[in-house]
Amino acid sequence: MIELISLIAKSLVKQPDAVSVTMVQKGNMEIYELHVAPEDMGKVIGKQGRIAKAIRAVVKAAAIKENKKISVDIV
Repeated sequence: MIELISLIAKSLVKQPDAVSVTMVQKGNMEIYELHVAPEDMGKVIGKQGRIAKAIRAVVKAAAIKENKKISVDIV
């Protein structure tokens, strides 16, 4: 899952080396924190959060295959 989020984010930003993803386990839920450079934050979020919603939708679809509950936070 980390690789998927990282791949999507790196294709959107100007500084792909600044992209990192960490996973935090809380109970039965996995929370993935996406870290990008401050100047790339707008590109990852998109207008009205559309790109962020799309990233979350793709990752949640992949998680359903594995019967996992996940959340993606952009930090």
